[in-house]
Amino acid sequence: MTGETRVLLVVAGGIAAYKALELIRRLREQSIRVRCILTRSGAEFVTPLSLSALTEDKVYGELFSLTDEAEMGHIQLSRDADLMVVAPATADLIAKMATGQADDLASTALLATDKEVLIAPAMNVRMWDHPATRANIATLQERGVKLVGPYEGDMACGEFGFGRMAEPHEIVAAILTTLGRQSRAAGGAGPLGAPLAGRSALVTSGPTHEAIDPVRYIANRSSGKQGHAIARALSGLGARTTLVTGPTQLPDPTGMEVIHIESAQQMLAACETALPADIAVCAAAVADWRVASQSDRKIKKTGSDGAGAGIPKLELTPNPDILASLSQRGNDRPGLVVGFAAETEDVIRQATEKRARKACDWIVANDVSPQSGTFGGAENTVHVIDAQGVDSWARMDKSDVAQRLAERIADYFAGGLETAAPTAI
Repeated sequence: MTGETRVLLVVAGGIAAYKALELIRRLREQSIRVRCILTRSGAEFVTPLSLSALTEDKVYGELFSLTDEAEMGHIQLSRDADLMVVAPATADLIAKMATGQADDLASTALLATDKEVLIAPAMNVRMWDHPATRANIATLQERGVKLVGPYEGDMACGEFGFGRMAEPHEIVAAILTTLGRQSRAAGGAGPLGAPLAGRSALVTSGPTHEAIDPVRYIANRSSGKQGHAIARALSGLGARTTLVTGPTQLPDPTGMEVIHIESAQQMLAACETALPADIAVCAAAVADWRVASQSDRKIKKTGSDGAGAGIPKLELTPNPDILASLSQRGNDRPGLVVGFAAETEDVIRQATEKRARKACDWIVANDVSPQSGTFGGAENTVHVIDAQGVDSWARMDKSDVAQRLAERIADYFAGGLETAAPTAI
């Protein structure tokens, strides 16, 4: 393994262990050598033979191996690597890392390493939310351990929530960022290479909060799940990504710059600062209006004499149109501007008209009526509208929508798609 970038991958127990096979394959495509430690519980889900076939190397599992330990193998393993990665990182192994336990090869190597460590947690949502796990994660982060995920989604146990392990392409992006590397040359072989390497992407996500007074604000029901997933997918395909996000309950994706804002005006300013960019995806649900005059004190229901103060009259004024602003810029207009249209009726017609009005290249239309479950939900049904027409996709998980959209964007820059931005009307 001399002279190459090397990753020591710890595969712990959990159904997500199967993703380690895809992770190894993608790392090899980045010319990264992988050596594996497979825990005893991890071997219940994947075999040493499958890991060995993909890594083209021996798989290690026993702490007290007569052949390996003659040369203090658990220390040498950790020192030979440029980075240690734990995927999946179970609650049990995370607890061992936090408390310094070393009762098997994986935990011993993690304790003995002098290299950076990146973990991809995977566990039941209740285990992830447990105060003990949260405290262990905080301890590891204080020590410099990096995290990728976990994300929200369906789990093998039948529950839904945070605890789902990051996808292999997301872990690869985090590994490359940690190593200080770019993906392999732009124009790599399809989405499994790094087709967006050398490109820059700007993504907006979440709602905006438009203050009425120090206590109240105007907002919408956007969770930010779709926008965050798109940012992760673009980063996973090699794009240098900036995520501008309104207030959400989601963890920041790793491997990219994340800018937190509250209002539409702040979001526009952050987007303009992030330019130039090759790609702009405006997935945020920006509030259309704000109050014309924000109160610097809480508006009271009662007057100073205790009598009713009456219902306040709020004068609204339009917020800046971020999608139109990016689409209609001059020399620093992004090469591809993708907007979102959240509609409750006549979705395709209204989205088509919005594309022409805003002068963006593509519009991703989705039905956000109450019965659709789109706002706050895990799934989405979208229609991608461009100059050639409408491409309707079947209902799928938002992370799958994000990946498919990112791959469509990659195809566009590879010359596989044609588009033409309409003139604003």
